[in-house]
Amino acid sequence: MMAELLIRKVTTKRDRKAFVDLPFRLYQDDPHWVPPLKGEALGLITPEKNGWYSHAKAQLFLAERGGTVVGRISAHIDTLALTMPTDQGFGPGVGQWGLMEAEDEDVFAVLLAAAEDWLRGEGMSKALGPISQSIWEEPGVLVQGFDHPPTIMMGHAKPAYHDWIEHAGYGVVRTLYTYDLDIRKEFPPLVKRIIKSGENNPRIRVREVNKKKFDEEAAIILSILNDAWSDNWGFVPLTPPEIKDVGVKLKPIVFNDLIRIAELDGRPVAFMITLPDLNEAIKPLNGNLLPFGWAKLLLWLRKPKVRTMRVPLMGVVKELQASRMASQLAFMMIEYIRRASVAEYGATRSEIGWILEDNQGMRSIAETIHCDINKVYKIYERAL
Repeated sequence: MMAELLIRKVTTKRDRKAFVDLPFRLYQDDPHWVPPLKGEALGLITPEKNGWYSHAKAQLFLAERGGTVVGRISAHIDTLALTMPTDQGFGPGVGQWGLMEAEDEDVFAVLLAAAEDWLRGEGMSKALGPISQSIWEEPGVLVQGFDHPPTIMMGHAKPAYHDWIEHAGYGVVRTLYTYDLDIRKEFPPLVKRIIKSGENNPRIRVREVNKKKFDEEAAIILSILNDAWSDNWGFVPLTPPEIKDVGVKLKPIVFNDLIRIAELDGRPVAFMITLPDLNEAIKPLNGNLLPFGWAKLLLWLRKPKVRTMRVPLMGVVKELQASRMASQLAFMMIEYIRRASVAEYGATRSEIGWILEDNQGMRSIAETIHCDINKVYKIYERAL
């Protein structure tokens, strides 16, 4: 006879450790899962260590059967998201859930019910998920692309998960794509001509960032980001505590030649961030920096040699969006970073995204340089 399933709230450090440890067992036979660094994973669910909690609250749940943890989920409310326009996905009454892992569909269904009950109790009328936990972290559940590992800041999942979500009555609200690009190949002649035209335009300057002025450069990028993305589905502005956290986490893998700012008449109007795929370095560590993982990681960080680069963010100010200039600046930044990625870091491919299914501008740029969709994620919603 199967033991009774117990759902309980996470309340202690020991509970949070069990929450983090569960995927290590569930994915131990999946060669494409990348074990996160446990310390970082714990930080994400610890309010004192995650700036997102300055405007959000969450309740974590564990499922246990016979004393063994067999599932987990987070229910959370982002107070900034509640203030966003309803036609952009969030708005009043929209709660979220994420960080979902479960041994089987029965466990998932009970966990989801617990998360939904908590959201109802907090006055929410709609549930959106999975979002783990901020929209800027790992949104959506993987539905295509299980045959290769995710890159840094992207999620992995069991193939059954999206079916379980749909069986629970959820409908797809948005589809997200990541694109694969062989960066060893030069771009098509048309793109080369567009880049050359930009180089001959005295109004345009595409420069590297200066890591020694990290805070100043980050402020420039954030200003462009908040303008460029403000009308996008799911947009929630980053807050100072979150920006500080991002800076601490990403600064070690920020390199001047991999991040570009485009200026028009001396004014910053576009940016592109590219990161070496840290997942390639941390995957062999199995979540642990001790006893020797930290030394290996520090050595790698000095001058990464990677197969893959990831482009998590690009942006062009709204006044230029849908213009030829926007595409020209994008192609120029992509080309300059492509050259550096191959020559200085030994990279052979890049992953661009995530990109919303209805972001025709970015999808057109990706397709023009012969990118292929390599992973698909979906976000679901349901009335409570």
